[in-house]
Amino acid sequence: MKYSGWPDAGELVVGKVDEIADFGVFVELAEYEDKRGLVHVSEVASGWIKNVRDHVSEGQTVVCKVLDVDESSQQIDLSLKDVNDHQRSEAVQAWKAEQKADNWMTIAFGEDVTDEQYAAVANEFLTAFGSLYAGFEEAAIHGAEALEDTDLSAAEIETIVETARENVSVPYVTVTGYVDLQSADGSGVDVVRESLRAAEGNGELPEGVELDVSYVGAPEYRIQVQAPNYKTAERELEASADRASAAITERGGTAEFHRERRSDEE
Repeated sequence: MKYSGWPDAGELVVGKVDEIADFGVFVELAEYEDKRGLVHVSEVASGWIKNVRDHVSEGQTVVCKVLDVDESSQQIDLSLKDVNDHQRSEAVQAWKAEQKADNWMTIAFGEDVTDEQYAAVANEFLTAFGSLYAGFEEAAIHGAEALEDTDLSAAEIETIVETARENVSVPYVTVTGYVDLQSADGSGVDVVRESLRAAEGNGELPEGVELDVSYVGAPEYRIQVQAPNYKTAERELEASADRASAAITERGGTAEFHRERRSDEE
């Protein structure tokens, strides 16, 4: 997606060097439609510059800071030296993410998607989430619920969620807790085993949730949950411990849930 407007002073922009002159470097802005800026030689790098080509090359992708924009003269003044390594890395990552999202828009709505529909969906994403990529990411994690406050149609939401869940690599979070299971029953081993199966959900867990129960050291067991967000992960961790507790207390045993591993202190 390319913006039809102009960048703001102070903004970081990604572009490609398309011409080098003795007085500076011309950069074609990747994120803006038909926009080209100039990095004066004094803004290419700190210190004295003998040859501009020692610092940049044609076709190179660069990150620049916008110093000034004069729409009347169609001029954008840029700086390379005012961008540090961290800013450069973050800007390139964000740009690459938006390129992915732009491709997902084509997958969702087809090669023949109209400019009007593309702009309408993109504007909803930008307003609600700040970027196209963030919108698809939220749709992948939370489904249609993430888009319910937008003005997108039900059909648009459905195809966005389907595309997101097929293409977006969802960032997962992991939480861990521990449960002590004890049984004085003659078949205590079987009772504990049944409680562990209950803790694992008996094969029935919400979509996007992975849960693992492992032995630490009698009577302690580790419960580890991976989920799309902390709220879901914490909920499923507590639910797992509750299932184990209910299963073992029903057979006369005891259960105690805690967040820190006690075996480490032994």
